[in-house]
Amino acid sequence: MEQKLQNQVAIITGANSGIGAGVAAALAGAGATVVINYPFPALQSAAEAVLKSITDQGGKGMVYCCDVSKEDEVQQMFATVVRQLGTVDVLVNNAGIQKDAPFEEMSLDQWNLVLGINLTGQFLCAREAIREFLRRGIDTSKSAAAGKIICMSSVHEVIPWAGHANYATSKGGIMMLMKSIAQEFAPKKIRINSICPGAIQTPINKAAWDTPEALQKLLTLIPYQRIGEPDDIAKAAVWLASDDSDYVTGTSLFVDGGMTLYPGFSTNG
Repeated sequence: MEQKLQNQVAIITGANSGIGAGVAAALAGAGATVVINYPFPALQSAAEAVLKSITDQGGKGMVYCCDVSKEDEVQQMFATVVRQLGTVDVLVNNAGIQKDAPFEEMSLDQWNLVLGINLTGQFLCAREAIREFLRRGIDTSKSAAAGKIICMSSVHEVIPWAGHANYATSKGGIMMLMKSIAQEFAPKKIRINSICPGAIQTPINKAAWDTPEALQKLLTLIPYQRIGEPDDIAKAAVWLASDDSDYVTGTSLFVDGGMTLYPGFSTNG
């Protein structure tokens, strides 16, 4: 892979599995030193396995345990990375969870947990990244931008999702967070965008694709007639992190096989 991110440092939150792991591998393949964030100690071995697969391919990185919903832990993560690796050039705000329930049965704990990780976590990490970008300024030997943030959103920032009100709300919030700070910091040459995955084959949604019956039902929602892979998102992340997308900021990039084309209307328009 072309080394479009040579000498850059990228933090990828929730990178111990799924989309985050795929993005970490792709950014490392493009030359970045990657920080593989994982949320709690029980997942350290999974994060280290992701790192080993990267270093086995000649990439560079480190693992770091941090609950992104905790301000002190986020601040410590960024301070440690800057101390050990010099700076942060790219943040991929990927950490996210689902705690689904019918709305009338959803507990406040379920609501707060999802909003805390999915939305507040993105706020906390983006704030620390922007503080570092402003401190360092532009280093044209690495990038035309002072820094790049990629917010991992979802098709559900625009598609309502009954039974998943907390999750869909968090993703709608990510859209406006991303656009608001992209507008605020574009004059400082800080680029902030979102990737909005559709159905991607990861552990978080295994029930939706793990059997032929479930997969066939899922494909009725995807005009392109295949489920996505983490690599589909990873390639988009490399593009958004590189100078190839230097004139792109404040954009939601849907990588969804056409899910947002409302395929139910294809034969009933």
